[in-house]
Amino acid sequence: MMQNNAVATRTSGAVLATNKMIRNTYTLLAMTLIFSAATAGIAMVMNMPFMNPFLVLGGFFLLLFLTHKTANSSMGLLFVFALTGFMGLTLGPTLNAYLSMSNGSQIVMTALGGTGAIFLGLSGYALTTRKDFSFMGGFLMVGILVAFLAGIGAAIFSLPMLSLAVSGMFVLLMSGLILYQTSQIVNGGETNYILATVTLYVSIYNLFLSLLHILGSLGGDD
Repeated sequence: MMQNNAVATRTSGAVLATNKMIRNTYTLLAMTLIFSAATAGIAMVMNMPFMNPFLVLGGFFLLLFLTHKTANSSMGLLFVFALTGFMGLTLGPTLNAYLSMSNGSQIVMTALGGTGAIFLGLSGYALTTRKDFSFMGGFLMVGILVAFLAGIGAAIFSLPMLSLAVSGMFVLLMSGLILYQTSQIVNGGETNYILATVTLYVSIYNLFLSLLHILGSLGGDD
């Protein structure tokens, strides 16, 4: 009887810890998305030009490194908002470019709606079924690296079809990453809500940009 009570206590504790992890992650994710949208709005109002790609990549990886380095302290929260705010600033010029197209508003809203639907659908599936998608980790890591390098090649050599294919790859890879990270949260593979938030934010950000590129390429009037 005592053993059964101990097992029940441990199980109850694990459930409470998981629920707290889910609550903290999605609360922080919502806050970072709002903050990122605000900084993107500021960049749009100020009509900021596109940043140098090397500056964007350097800033992103530096802030990502600092976030991971401080994830177990309160400084981690500061760097999470620094990272997501910076990415919002880089998004502003891109949104202005699409909105300058004759059907730009429709493209942006469609990409935004598609991103929301994909994220909510995949997250909801992983949260309700509690399936373990940890087996996808290695594949996603290799796939993201390949897509990233292909994207750099497409930009350097001005290959629009390869760039479009890379965007399609990123839609699939980011969808898989949402499933993977949500599964990690639910099944105890990830216990740091700051790191979980960053992964989900990056997935949403890249998913939105990829859908924008695809929709703009296939349905743009200009």
